[in-house]
Amino acid sequence: MRQAVFDGEGSRIRWTEAPGAEPARVYVHGLGAASAAYHAHIAARPELAGRRSLFVDLPGHGISDRPAGFGYSLEEHADALATALDAAGVSGAELIAHSMGGAVALVLAHRRPGLVSRLVLTEANLDPFPPLTAGSSGIASYEEDEFADGGYARVLENVGPVWAATMRLADPRALHRSAVGLRRGSQPMMRALLEELPVERVCLQGGLSGELDGEQALEAAGVRVVTVPGAGHNVMFDNPDAFAAAVAGHV
Repeated sequence: MRQAVFDGEGSRIRWTEAPGAEPARVYVHGLGAASAAYHAHIAARPELAGRRSLFVDLPGHGISDRPAGFGYSLEEHADALATALDAAGVSGAELIAHSMGGAVALVLAHRRPGLVSRLVLTEANLDPFPPLTAGSSGIASYEEDEFADGGYARVLENVGPVWAATMRLADPRALHRSAVGLRRGSQPMMRALLEELPVERVCLQGGLSGELDGEQALEAAGVRVVTVPGAGHNVMFDNPDAFAAAVAGHV
């Protein structure tokens, strides 16, 4: 495990790392998740083995610190992730990012273009104010104190055992602020960043989730959109073969 201080209070962002060839692959989790739990089984596959792989937990999540005074906006998460990559000596990385992590990766690629050479985004948040059925909207529907004082426990009971396994490791206030920041989006908005970034971009959409909004416009902007059959939001669990093929660039 490695770590780097990401704020003025000495708080540390942490990651685990497997050695290998450059460019590194950096795996970034979604809201209430943890990177190794969602991606280590993919990085170890034969078609992906041998590359340097970093599994970074964003502030407030997993093994990283959860400072009370941190804002947990997309921009702040992206800056903390940049701090980790700088400390690890990473540049020109491939970012493999899921859900909220995809939004963070887009902001990072915009703010620190030298850190990113390729984006593989899985069901990334591209637009603000997702429907109330989305996990982030459900969490953000609470006031922060209300969420910390009981809403967090109610959400944990209802999200299912897979998500709850990592969500219970997240700090309640960090989780709420992250959800609020994700719902608000970035400036420029994530979709605009995705269309304009001058790197290879792949968007994975679970076939069970329905068609990706604005797919034709994204493809016109040079984004490769791949619909993965038999998969929902967690493509890396539902169809790991297709997920690994996309990460390896075989689709």
